This record gives sequence, structure tokens and C-alpha cells, in this order.
Amino acid sequence: MTSSAKSLVSACLVWLVAAGVPLEPARAGPVILVEAGSGRVLYAEEQDHQWYPASLTKVMTAYLAFEAIRSGRLKLTDTVVVSEKALEQAPSKLGLPIGTEIGVDVAIRALVVKSANDVAIMLAEKIGGSEEGFVQLMNDTAKRLGMSRTQFVNPHGLPVPGQISTARDLARLARAALQDFPEHGAVWGLSEMQLGEQRLRSHNGLLRSFEGADGIKTGFICDSGFNVAASATRDGKRLIAVVLGEPSGDDRNLRAASLLNHGFETAAWKVRFGVPTIETMPIDPVAEGVRSVRMSVASWNCNGRKPARQVAKRKPRGPKAKTAPQTRAAGAGQQPKGAAKAATSAAKAPATAKQ
Repeated sequence: MTSSAKSLVSACLVWLVAAGVPLEPARAGPVILVEAGSGRVLYAEEQDHQWYPASLTKVMTAYLAFEAIRSGRLKLTDTVVVSEKALEQAPSKLGLPIGTEIGVDVAIRALVVKSANDVAIMLAEKIGGSEEGFVQLMNDTAKRLGMSRTQFVNPHGLPVPGQISTARDLARLARAALQDFPEHGAVWGLSEMQLGEQRLRSHNGLLRSFEGADGIKTGFICDSGFNVAASATRDGKRLIAVVLGEPSGDDRNLRAASLLNHGFETAAWKVRFGVPTIETMPIDPVAEGVRSVRMSVASWNCNGRKPARQVAKRKPRGPKAKTAPQTRAAGAGQQPKGAAKAATSAAKAPATAKQ
């Protein structure tokens, strides 16, 4: 760098500090911040350390659903069925009775908004013929997208050995989901949906609190901590922040908001001096393997401590319903009461895998 360029950089740094603009966000777990369009990396920390993706896994499940729809192998008007395996999944879930059918459109919304683990199995069985067949599709697609440090074992992200990813790989996936299927982009920004009598709210608090937030997905298991792939758009610029391993949902939101604000405030300046893309940034040669952060999680009963707040007790389910017609986003029509009561009961059940 020439002396004049160094002087200009120094002047920019002095101006940014004087203006109160953070030159880098506060440090925590693995994170990456990228421009959705160009793939430029605006900030990264431990981006290649392997981590448990938890329900960020469902971004891949949705990606494959969108791919099947585009290819004609699946239609939004098709239905998926609650199998015994789907019903066996731990919360978050819809908890509808075995044999219940819901529309693919509803299933995708429930996958993203409610983070329903049973719905992930239902879609997997519909698209892949079996969970195992679908997981093979997930790993083949991960390889195609360049997610070189990722391995999927299930379609929902519940705890299982070998289900691993990285902040960089998850940013690749999030970016692909937004760019490859813009016709389905609105689903990532849903803050809630109506399912029968139950209004299901997204675990992504940024959708309700951060200016310009429009996606994407949260995730949580005890070993991963609180994860999020968050997107936001301001003045035509869309950014994606992946945050992994935060000790609470509030910390997750604050960390992601800090990164996104940092990006919107400094992107123009950083790009002027050249930054790598998500593809050209070298793999960290000292990137670590997966580890658990269970003992640092401050919420839910992951480390022998009581949950931060009391969870409502499970209510008895209503009459079993064999069909559950299409429902829409918040404000839409309702299902038959039997299915609605079952969904309500499941939605209020204690969550062993809160997002």
C-alpha cells in the first residue's frame, strides 16, 4: 500500500472513530458477515470452525423443497403426510396425528416460522422417498454449493453425532437460498403464520425489532448455543450475518444486529479498499473441529440449571383429525377444529430444542 493510501486509510479510521462507528463488532463465537449480492466478506471470525448447525439445517431442507418445486417433482398444492417417524420428533413441532395431511405451502411456512421438526421429516419423506434418501440429497447439494466443512445426518438439526457445519458454509447456503429461489423469498421474512386457531410466531426476533430485517432462520440445541442466519436490506443493499454459539436468544439478536449495523455503516468504505469474497477468502489453516458450548448456555435446562422461565404444561389434545387443509400466513383461514387443537397443544408443549 502506498503512503498516500495509508494516509487515507488512517484518516478514514480517525473519522469513523470520531463518528462513533464501530470498526469491528464485539467478539464472541463464530460469525461471518457478507453482502448477499456480491458475496464480499465484510467481517469474519472463526468462520471455518465447525459447529452444530441446529435448525439452520432447515435452510437446506427448504432449499431442496424449492428445487423440487422448480423441477416439477413437487407442487405447492401437493400434500405431505404425518408419518410415525415424523410424530416421534422432539419439539419444536406441530404434533398433528399420524395420517394428517397438510399442503406443501403450509409445510414450508411451518418449517421456517415454527421450525417444526416433524414437518422437516414429512418434507424429507415426500421429496427423498425416505429420510435417508433426503439426507443424501442434502449432502450432495452441500458439496455442489461449496460447503466443504459441512455434513448433514438429518433434515431438522436435532442433536446427532456428525451433523456439523461452519459459519462460512451456512452463509453460502443462506446466500444460495435467497439468490437461487427469489420467488420464495417472502417465506424467510414471515414473523408469524396462522395454523388453525393457533398463531405461530417466528423465533427470529430481529424480524420484529431490526430495521430492514427480512430473514432467515434461527437454531438452537444445547450443544450449539443460539444460532442465527439473519438477513436485512437497507437502501437496496442486502447483508447476511451468521452468528453461532450465543448463550441466549437475546445475545443472539444483539450480536446479529451489531454485525448487520456494522455492515451497513462500513460496507462502502471497506469495499473501496478491497475485501475477499466468501469464495476467495482462504480457509483458516487452524480452523477447529466441533465443540459443545452446553455449559455456557444461559437459557433452558442444558447444564443442570433451571430454565429461565416456566414453560406452559402440555394440554390434552383434541379429537384426532385426518386432514388439515391449506392455511396461510397470519390472518388467513382456519382448519377443522380437531387439527387446530392438536396443533395448539403441540405448539404449547415444552420445547427440548427451542430455536
